Amino acid sequence: MTHLPPEPRGSAPERDAVDWHALLAGDDVAPEAGRPADATPAPSASGSAGTGQPMTRREAREAEQRRLALAEREELEATRTSRAERRAAASEFQLHDDDHPHEKPRRRGAWGCLIGLVVVAALVAGAFFFLQGPINSIVERFTPAADFTGSGTGEVVFMIHDGDTGSDIAENLVDEGVTASYDAFYDLLLEQSPEPDFHPGAYRLAEEMSAQAALDALVDPASKLENTFVIPEGTALPDVLVSISEGAGIPIEELQAAAAEPPSAYGLPAEATTLEGFLFPATYTLDPGIDAHGVLQTLVDRQFEALDTAGVPADQRWRTIVLASIVQREAGSNLGDFPKVARVFQNRLDQGMNLESDATVAYGTGNTHTVWTTDAERADASNLYNTYANPGLPVGPIGNPGDVAINAAIRPADGPWLFFVPVNLATGETVFSTTVDEHEAAVAQLQEWCAASEENAAYCE
Repeated sequence: MTHLPPEPRGSAPERDAVDWHALLAGDDVAPEAGRPADATPAPSASGSAGTGQPMTRREAREAEQRRLALAEREELEATRTSRAERRAAASEFQLHDDDHPHEKPRRRGAWGCLIGLVVVAALVAGAFFFLQGPINSIVERFTPAADFTGSGTGEVVFMIHDGDTGSDIAENLVDEGVTASYDAFYDLLLEQSPEPDFHPGAYRLAEEMSAQAALDALVDPASKLENTFVIPEGTALPDVLVSISEGAGIPIEELQAAAAEPPSAYGLPAEATTLEGFLFPATYTLDPGIDAHGVLQTLVDRQFEALDTAGVPADQRWRTIVLASIVQREAGSNLGDFPKVARVFQNRLDQGMNLESDATVAYGTGNTHTVWTTDAERADASNLYNTYANPGLPVGPIGNPGDVAINAAIRPADGPWLFFVPVNLATGETVFSTTVDEHEAAVAQLQEWCAASEENAAYCE
């Protein structure tokens, strides 16, 4: 093969040579516009390392690969720019286009639903809490009150006192075991038109009567017992006189005058200054025409009979009645606690301790219907019935005790107790203690019970 001699270096022909490798690689092979033909050419993929010489095949392949890589990068960059522009446009649209709200991300929506459910649940719970009282009231309003049926059994002498309201009568009927509930009688009473008139005095009723049967008996003149009255245990002298007047029809002024007679006129011990303590609590039916002194003498004789039956010597009557009257007022309604209460007071007397009975303090202030006292009242030593400030027994009885209290006073239970306090005034539950710490814990228990409800608080006033 004959080889032509190569052209000398630097002797390039006048016309531009075509670089076919560059043309195949896609490079611009024409001279750049505005550059003289003899100027130094710009670096090109068609030149080998900027020498201006034609590429070999290997250099052409490498140039092609570089071109493809560059094109791919440019396409990727263009795609990224397009996506960024779309995101920016979408963000701007979301911020400024208020007429077209967009859906929140799925996760945020789930949290929103959960928060909404919690808020709804809280609202429902709050509504239930605030509406529970009214709902209970509505339920109670449409729930029939407890009531017995029929005309009852046995016999109960029921007293209506002067000034008793319908509410008082309804409450006393329940206390005496005549009716099942306050509401059964009082609601029935409100339905009556015209409202019935109740007259003071004693009435023959029965145990466990229906409210209707009890109302019928109280307005029936045949049920009223003439010359009959009831003295409950622990009743103080002024209230005894009122009950006698209402039941026996004796003017209260005559009874008060008879009670002011010297106690010796009725055979009372020398220590006595009034008839207090010696008027036995019971139900009495008197002969017509009996006078005030005769009625009071009947009650005194009945108390002497009770003392004799209990085995109390004549010279011990005074002390026994005084202690029994305190037990009667302090022990409440639980008859089983009477001997234990008597033991507390006897232990304190034996150890030279003051009795510290609130019932005695209250009596000395003229309040015979409560055992609650104030700090100032308990500190008042001028009150001779104040067993906080004065040692020993008080100067006289504080009410008229019955059989159970008298027996407890002379036969107290065995035990070391020095304190007692009721912790539930509705049931009469009482805690007996030996130490101050035990007693203070029981007092705190009573205070908690009083504060537990408005109903409880009413007992503690």
